[in-house]
Amino acid sequence: MMFPYNFYLNPLFLRNRVDSVSHFRISDQGMLPETAYQFIHNEMTLDGKPNLNLASFITTWMEPSADRLYAELYNKNLIDKCEYPQTTAIEDRCVRMLAGLWHSPHPLKTIGVSTTGSSEACMLGGLALKRRWQKTRKKQGKPIDRPNIVFSSAVQIVWKKFANYWEVEPRYVNISPDRPCMDPEGVLAAVDENTIGVVSTFGVTYTGLYEPVEKIAKALDELHSRTGLDIPIHVDAASGGFIAPFLQPDLVWDFRLPRVKSINVSGHKYGLVYPGIGWIIWRKAEDLPEDLIFHVSYLGGNIPTFALSFSRPSAQVLLQYYNFLRLGKAGYYGVQKTSQSVARFLSRMIQTIGPFEVLTDGSDIPVLTWRLKEGYTSNWNLYNLSRQLLTFGWQVPAYPLPPNMESVTIMRVVVRNEFSMNMAQLFLNNLKQAFLFLDSLDSPIPHDTNCDISFHH
Repeated sequence: MMFPYNFYLNPLFLRNRVDSVSHFRISDQGMLPETAYQFIHNEMTLDGKPNLNLASFITTWMEPSADRLYAELYNKNLIDKCEYPQTTAIEDRCVRMLAGLWHSPHPLKTIGVSTTGSSEACMLGGLALKRRWQKTRKKQGKPIDRPNIVFSSAVQIVWKKFANYWEVEPRYVNISPDRPCMDPEGVLAAVDENTIGVVSTFGVTYTGLYEPVEKIAKALDELHSRTGLDIPIHVDAASGGFIAPFLQPDLVWDFRLPRVKSINVSGHKYGLVYPGIGWIIWRKAEDLPEDLIFHVSYLGGNIPTFALSFSRPSAQVLLQYYNFLRLGKAGYYGVQKTSQSVARFLSRMIQTIGPFEVLTDGSDIPVLTWRLKEGYTSNWNLYNLSRQLLTFGWQVPAYPLPPNMESVTIMRVVVRNEFSMNMAQLFLNNLKQAFLFLDSLDSPIPHDTNCDISFHH
């Protein structure tokens, strides 16, 4: 017996309707909003769980009050500064707060901008370095056709992109087992009169270590005294910029060093805001060349802008301000100290429960890394362990170190705000189960590189 379709039946339950939906072209006809929602919702259940993603630095949890603000503010376009003057004022307050946090000599007079993340902020910082170098060379009557930039071989990939896109020669200071970070000796060997700047990473993506900014600055100061070469520093503090001011306040890495001209940070990492928000601040207003700033008149006023993007939501900027108000310095200290304590606990336990050698223990930013112990032989490797942990839901990346150390494979855990001590205990239990299971297998396990968990800036 045939029954007519109930027009109130959600089409999701009608097989012929479901099968007609194309993944690669827009359908001729639409569907009910509830149906479209359910299609996407069902697919998203196949993704990993954000709170179990230990590969990512990105904030995956905020308080309900912040979620409510986000829902109220997502439809404001940040570039419409005349239409949303209070949003513009709050963005400027955040710039001043960060400038003061990083010891700018004139936090109320310097300049800075919000960005979509540290990648955009790094591009802007590099552009300012290149333009400032070009101006100086032109005044000296010298050629400007061979600029170079110096950074560690462990630098985040955005700086390699910058060098490629803006035709600047990248010069790498290679890390090694004895020198796990870019050091002053390596910097001095790489720089010359065509160097637009040195990029020091304050929280290396691979390992979580701070590069010695103060020592590098001192070496460049001495070089300036001897030779006249005046090479600026940009600090890529994507992660460390929201850690060191609270956990290591006596560590000198920021605008207390006159050679540091600009600093970037990711608000959506340890700034504790949902993606995507970044910041870049210049030590003094004159450190950002004026001719890089565009003045736009068609938004209702003469609006200055310096960015690679244009229209974007303002919610993340306002959530950054929410965190500054909500947490204060004491609150940021408490959150970051808790994350660091969890990272230090994990590093101590991992050193004892398995065949692992801890390389970094979370003493800088709350990131720990480990490798298999020297001489340990088995039928599995860290890539296999990464895949096995995924069966419990944990996403933990395994990857080789940069050139000159690419034979060393490590694993990394990023401890974020919502990763509690209880979660750490559960992770340790699953980690032990994973490697004991791998140990029990009789034959080697193939390694499928296409399924490796990647890690991002």
